[in-house]
Amino acid sequence: MALKRVVIAGMGFGGLNAAKMLANSGLEVVMVDRNNYHLFQPLLYQVATAGLEKESIAYPLRALSRQWQHARFRMGTIEGVDLAGRMLKLKDGELAYDYLIMALGSRTSYFGNDCIARHAFDLKQLEQAEALRNHILLVFEMASRESDLANRSALLTFVIVGGGPTGVEFAGALRELIVHVLSKDYPEIKLAETRIVMVEAASSLLNAMPEHLREYALCKVRSMGIEVMLEVKVVSADGSSVALHNGVVIPTCTLFWSAGVAASEVSAGLGVPLASAGRVVVQPDLRLAEHPEVYVIGDMACAKQDGLPLPMTAPVAEQQGRHVAASIMAVERGEAVKPFVYKDKGTMATIGRSAAVAVTCGMTFKGWPAWAVWLMLHLYYLIGFRNRLLVLMNWAYYYFFHEHQVRLITDADDQKAGGLLNGR
Repeated sequence: MALKRVVIAGMGFGGLNAAKMLANSGLEVVMVDRNNYHLFQPLLYQVATAGLEKESIAYPLRALSRQWQHARFRMGTIEGVDLAGRMLKLKDGELAYDYLIMALGSRTSYFGNDCIARHAFDLKQLEQAEALRNHILLVFEMASRESDLANRSALLTFVIVGGGPTGVEFAGALRELIVHVLSKDYPEIKLAETRIVMVEAASSLLNAMPEHLREYALCKVRSMGIEVMLEVKVVSADGSSVALHNGVVIPTCTLFWSAGVAASEVSAGLGVPLASAGRVVVQPDLRLAEHPEVYVIGDMACAKQDGLPLPMTAPVAEQQGRHVAASIMAVERGEAVKPFVYKDKGTMATIGRSAAVAVTCGMTFKGWPAWAVWLMLHLYYLIGFRNRLLVLMNWAYYYFFHEHQVRLITDADDQKAGGLLNGR
């Protein structure tokens, strides 16, 4: 007798947790992703700032599937779903399912501003982190031999848009890379010549945090020498400058965007109701109203609790992944499916070495204690002993010696700074 097939589209945090629970459950589990690895996205910014090797935050999915009975992985680009025919459409074929878990995550949203999309860096994929690291190192190479002061200033100015956890963590890591490492690698460049500017449309950084933690984060960021512009929006960019809504123009060759996210493009082709940011409207149990065999989780799903949509974060996706796995097994047993209830365990963000903010279990932390909690939790959620060991060793080496070892320019051609470099 053939086993019923559960297809998991997308192997981020939601898909991974669903697969873990469904493994060895008596169902056939097929994991589908365009990459052959699970990516630990929260540490992408450390790859971009030369703190970690890219391999240390990724884990091969086939290594997971071989440990689980009736589970397999298929690498492929997902283009859509035939809901009526129960088929997942891939670029190279179709895949039938009895149950489908849509967990394709999110993409960066530039709010329809094409010029920003063309010239900004973001951090969603492993190759983007490597490209950004290459770019940062390239502009320092270029600046070290640039005699024109205006060009040199633009090369050494970094604009970061978005004051959420990603923006704050990237800004802090970039500043430490410049202060402790690149200032020594490039003695021709004075530290005072470098400039990091954070631009945030809201009135504070880390808006999800309590006020006293937001104030701490702002003071800490500014004390590191990072400029912070609040209640300011970026309206355009051209690769050599960034224009703000107040008329200010910042000459820069580096624009990093972390100001918005939207659901995967696949959501728009499902033919089901969508909410803001292209998120799929789901029932309280995370199923589609007219297709109860289809579950949508993570950043793709617009699931409401207490009247508000749940945030597009990894903890939400993880809990939803476990919930839908339990729901599918309940359906197979003939039991009722329960609505999803998110248990908020808190949020955290690191600002730099020995500094972080955290809210968990009704308590707030800042400074070194929050940083220690951040380190332990990120190590815990990494997959694979080797990855945990590599990351721990890199962190320990940096903590004691202030050195980033992954200062490699692996592609000097296909970069936003490459045209400037090759033209000199």
